[in-house]
Amino acid sequence: MASFTLTVNQQPRTISVAPETPLLWVLRDHLTLLGTKFGCGLGLCGACTVHLNGIAIRSCQLPVSAVGDMAVTTIEGLDPANQHPLQRAWCEHDVPQCGYCQAGQIMTAASFLKQNPTPTDPQIDEAMAGNLCRCGTYLRIRAAIKDAAKIGATAT
Repeated sequence: MASFTLTVNQQPRTISVAPETPLLWVLRDHLTLLGTKFGCGLGLCGACTVHLNGIAIRSCQLPVSAVGDMAVTTIEGLDPANQHPLQRAWCEHDVPQCGYCQAGQIMTAASFLKQNPTPTDPQIDEAMAGNLCRCGTYLRIRAAIKDAAKIGATAT
């Protein structure tokens, strides 16, 4: 066991875990931030996506020892009032079906829009291609991202 102090959702959090523990399990099991989901465990589905210094990463593949002093943002920290333009657009477009992948989808989209605030449909499709949705709401996801971009979803 080792002690790590992480900045998660702008708050310092100290935990004692094995250095190789994936960030996903630190967030879920030690910090009780349950919005980030376990999907495949291989970094392929995107359900575990969080931001590390504003960049979307797969938390199931990142050992906590690699986080260092980088800021971690989870879906709970994107906008604690759930009023981020993407969160609002998700609701307006009825994107969630089962909801399992949605936190990862939103976190990927937020990072993408920060880098590309006026994306085209092909750019959205390419950026979101690594996030799987078993319910197949891809057209709604694209529409929600386009609407969020229109109202300025670059602040994360």
